[in-house]
Amino acid sequence: MLHELAAAGRTVVDRIREFDLISLWAATTEREIQREAFQRDIGFLRRLLPLMELMGRYFDAEVQGLEHLPARGPVLLVGNHSGGTLTPDTSAVFAAWYRHFGLERPLIGLAFSAAFGIPGFRTLMRKIGEVPASRANASQALEAGHGVLVYPGGDHEVFRPWTERNRIDFGGRTGFIEMALRQRVPVVPVVSHGGHDATLILTRGEWISRWFGMERIRTRAFPIALQLPWGLSSAALPGIPLPAKITIRMLPPMRWSSYPKRAADDPKVVRRCYREITGLMQATLTALAAERPYPVLSRLASLTSAPAAAPRAAEVPLRRRRASGRTATSQRRKRAARR
Repeated sequence: MLHELAAAGRTVVDRIREFDLISLWAATTEREIQREAFQRDIGFLRRLLPLMELMGRYFDAEVQGLEHLPARGPVLLVGNHSGGTLTPDTSAVFAAWYRHFGLERPLIGLAFSAAFGIPGFRTLMRKIGEVPASRANASQALEAGHGVLVYPGGDHEVFRPWTERNRIDFGGRTGFIEMALRQRVPVVPVVSHGGHDATLILTRGEWISRWFGMERIRTRAFPIALQLPWGLSSAALPGIPLPAKITIRMLPPMRWSSYPKRAADDPKVVRRCYREITGLMQATLTALAAERPYPVLSRLASLTSAPAAAPRAAEVPLRRRRASGRTATSQRRKRAARR
């Protein structure tokens, strides 16, 4: 029986490989990333922002430290990536940015190139301001004075197993540091916690990726997740995310502007900066995990908690306190007159 099931499974896989959907995807991706990258649509963003806010409310997304963002000019936001295909942390950062600065100040996201090979999804990404991840696109955005959001860990980090959810894992990728040093722009670490509890990824599935030749779409992952309603399934087929409390903390800018531009070509400086930012982000993620070790239970508890208590005296508006004070004084005078 087991032999027959294994044979049937190999037959299905062989037919999928014969169809060669990956080659079609790769060809579409290569064609799409050659198109004009910057197609941000303010009108579309204005209509989409309420939906992004709604998604944030589902996760009770909280973005702290917006005061660390420069009021104007280019800035590189460097984040850890979580949540599988849906990446709720990205949506929360975009919503917080536009709530803080308004739609007139662009935030450009560097996105996984293969995502632009997906019909419909690529249009959504382009209109909200995401571009294929490349140094050329990042440099163009920074030179134009925009904010740029980058997740150096990319697909390697976003598809890390759930058991590694509280780990910063950029996979040794240092291109963002070289670019920051060369452009001499502020670098703001953005640490996210909770998003990786929304989708329970079991494995990156690197051996499955090799089997299907996923390197053709620039990835080594074929992630397997446990998700609703599909159960055990590929994370490429998004399920219903669990309502995990998401906390995002923006930290003060790194002090890298003191380095000259040529430091971008010095491996020792690049490694030093890499250790500095990943160490700081790991310490912050560890602290966030200690504050809220069970994001799903925290979110469910907040949904079922009792209504807030009446405001304390210090929270009552000043006019109401004065009015109540005058009323009490008047009542005391009337009682004295009757006596």
